[in-house]
Amino acid sequence: MTIGVRRRMGVEERRQQLIGVALELFSRRSPDEVSIDEIASRAGISRPLVYHYFPGKLSLYEAALRRASEDLASRFVEPHEGPLGSRLRRVMGRFFDFVDEHGPGFSALMRGGPAVGSSTTNALIDSVRQAAYEQMLAHMGATEPVPPRLELVVRSWISLVESTALIWLDGRRIPREDLETQLVQDFAALAAVAAARDEELAALLRGLLEKEPGDGPFTDLAARLIALASP
Repeated sequence: MTIGVRRRMGVEERRQQLIGVALELFSRRSPDEVSIDEIASRAGISRPLVYHYFPGKLSLYEAALRRASEDLASRFVEPHEGPLGSRLRRVMGRFFDFVDEHGPGFSALMRGGPAVGSSTTNALIDSVRQAAYEQMLAHMGATEPVPPRLELVVRSWISLVESTALIWLDGRRIPREDLETQLVQDFAALAAVAAARDEELAALLRGLLEKEPGDGPFTDLAARLIALASP
């Protein structure tokens, strides 16, 4: 009979394992509800050994958050080809994939709490927002200096996406696909209102809308607004 021998992990491999275990647990419950004992048990090691790799729960949480933030930021990366509405629809699909997979952790992160109050975690959250902002500017084809109204639109929309995801997690009362399309159309609406007061932004928006197909989310929004205004 052959007896299996457990392979000893290297330091970095063990750290990555613990981060993965923590992320898995944080995807089901708020980080404040997950103990070091539970993480150790799931990883198959003792509690003291966890502290050998991470000084405390907060440092492990920050490491897990760093990996999650990199994942979340990558969801906004999309080839700058094709209609803008279609690109943003795919971005929102990947974003809500993340929200679906990491609901409690995403909620705790965005709402704050004892486990997420450090300057490190706040900086990581800001880095995700900045990455999303830069990707959106690239999708818009904006160049420096960025028109002030465009910056306001993009940053406001990113905040709207975050808050909408948090509300949706509390009951999921609206079909996810409908919400993703609505957020894409929210961006178009915000941009259109700002463009009505800024010719530079208006010219940029016209160029993007010319490439939109007849069945795209932006065209659909225009048709719904016209129908709403009709007597």
